Amino acid sequence: MSDDHEEVDNDYPDPPERSTAPQSDYSMSDVLTGFVVMLVGVAITFGVPLLLA
Repeated sequence: MSDDHEEVDNDYPDPPERSTAPQSDYSMSDVLTGFVVMLVGVAITFGVPLLLA
């Protein structure tokens, strides 16, 4: 078997570098949104079973 394919040169730009969470800056809005999502998750996780018990 042989490799019968051509190298294709495209003009696509390089993808952006990945950013990891500890290096990213968080706005107060991002923190507040995450806190609200956490509160809703905790309320569902613990609140619903307590109401049904």
